[in-house]
Amino acid sequence: MTLDLPLIWAGIIATAVLLYVMLDGFDLGVGILFPFASEAERDVMVDSIAPIWDGNETWLVMGGGGLFAAFPKAYAVVLPALYGPIMLMLLGLVMRGVAFEFRARGRVRGRAFWTAAFAGGSITAAVAQGFVLGGFIQGVTMKNNAFAGGPWDWLTPYTVLVAAGIVAGYALLGATWLVWRTETELHGKARRWAWIAGPVVAALLAAVSLATLLVHPKIAVRWGFTGQAFDLSTFLPLSPIPLLGLAGLAIVAAGLMRKAHGLPFAGALLVFLSGYAGLAAGFFPNIVPYGMTFRQAANAENALGFMLWVTAFVLPAILAYSIWVYWIFRGKVTADAGYH
Repeated sequence: MTLDLPLIWAGIIATAVLLYVMLDGFDLGVGILFPFASEAERDVMVDSIAPIWDGNETWLVMGGGGLFAAFPKAYAVVLPALYGPIMLMLLGLVMRGVAFEFRARGRVRGRAFWTAAFAGGSITAAVAQGFVLGGFIQGVTMKNNAFAGGPWDWLTPYTVLVAAGIVAGYALLGATWLVWRTETELHGKARRWAWIAGPVVAALLAAVSLATLLVHPKIAVRWGFTGQAFDLSTFLPLSPIPLLGLAGLAIVAAGLMRKAHGLPFAGALLVFLSGYAGLAAGFFPNIVPYGMTFRQAANAENALGFMLWVTAFVLPAILAYSIWVYWIFRGKVTADAGYH
């Protein structure tokens, strides 16, 4: 049996990006919530993500590196179209990473500076990822399989809306993570943050979903909206995706009302899973919306095959390490955890 290597690699990259968004999303969310916590609470918030935050970013490297190696034609189009927000994201992540390490060593003024840098880097990275996502969804101008647009095509009202949704979503992930992993006063604050973030995410998710149907006619057709008509037979096979998002929001609310610890975080993850699946359903099989499919962008079969053999060893090792770290550092984080 011949392996469909382009499809396998599309699945690997899609999975890596999804894991990055969900895993690094909650520790970015912790940074976004930094301004609303006391100094002692910030120490606990950092302690809750200290053993795992850098490992979470491994998936971003794998997604970007996989796109470059497996789909070089797509990489050559997408990167020039999104250079601005990608550079902004990298600067935010660098600022955040440096602040993470230096904050614990700073004195009064230095600590305040690095605290602001950690929050600012987290917010900057989240906003930039929203611009990347929004710019990707609204489509890339192409001519002769090359980027033919302008340097600011990614900055539109639609991408601003998507960026706001990403920041709110990460804040919800961060708040529910803290509900799960902390206790005492910070645990109570995290519940209040989640109660605020939840409705904001629901409203922005609805707004982004409606705006996405308008941003490109192909997306609307994929979901059953054809001109003034609505094709129920087209929509029904995709209906579990928005229902999954609604179920996730309901689980977040039910978990908070019942004072559950891990349930709200699980619900927030489902919301992100639903949104990701909805986007994939809107533009698949395009890897550069809406002018290049993943098959057109794929590298040579022998190159994809060789990389798949390497990935067959590397990917299980990354997964095993990630699972092991999360297991070792499971449970509630207290003020004397000592990671910072």
